[in-house]
Amino acid sequence: MSGGQIALPFEWPADPRDDEFLVGESNARAVQQLEHWASWPVMTLVLTGPRKSGRSLLARIFAAKSGGTMIDDAERQPEATLFHAWNSAQEAHRPLIVIADAAPPEWTVKLPDLRSRLAASPVARIGAPDDVLMQALFERQFLRRGLDARPELIQWLLARVERSHVALLRAVDILDQAVMERRKRLSIPLAKATLTEASMIIDPAPTLPFEVP
Repeated sequence: MSGGQIALPFEWPADPRDDEFLVGESNARAVQQLEHWASWPVMTLVLTGPRKSGRSLLARIFAAKSGGTMIDDAERQPEATLFHAWNSAQEAHRPLIVIADAAPPEWTVKLPDLRSRLAASPVARIGAPDDVLMQALFERQFLRRGLDARPELIQWLLARVERSHVALLRAVDILDQAVMERRKRLSIPLAKATLTEASMIIDPAPTLPFEVP
């Protein structure tokens, strides 16, 4: 694995049953906010981020370590349930993580009492993965599938796969299937042919010409 990442983000002893959560620039601030939950103005935090970004995993690790609770896909839950959970967290002084695609007002909340409570809650945001985190995620996903991904292949993918968790996982799934079906080793030519066919290749950033002073 590359530098610039942490296996588990918390200072508490790691539980061997925990999945690995990788930390990069895009999620380090959110991790820090969870680590310092005792300083939240209220005992509820809204955690937002792209799908497949590890937001649910991060919340599960936090809840297990802190004794708190979490509500996933909050926009799809009954607002009365969220309202009572928010109040219970304050009464018990146990942290609650509310996971959503976006925080209010982007997430439309109809119940006025819930809307005011969520407005008072801090928000932690996970962003799109940076290059270091993308590389670490590629390495982990290939390792989990038993695929021999050479460093030059991963660098090639970094320049051509969309910077998103969903795109990364889809690219790895497609390449895994291609290796099995074609009975070929994982390589740049195989990746180029397979991902081009799947319309997953983006143009790499142009290289500026060398200027002679």
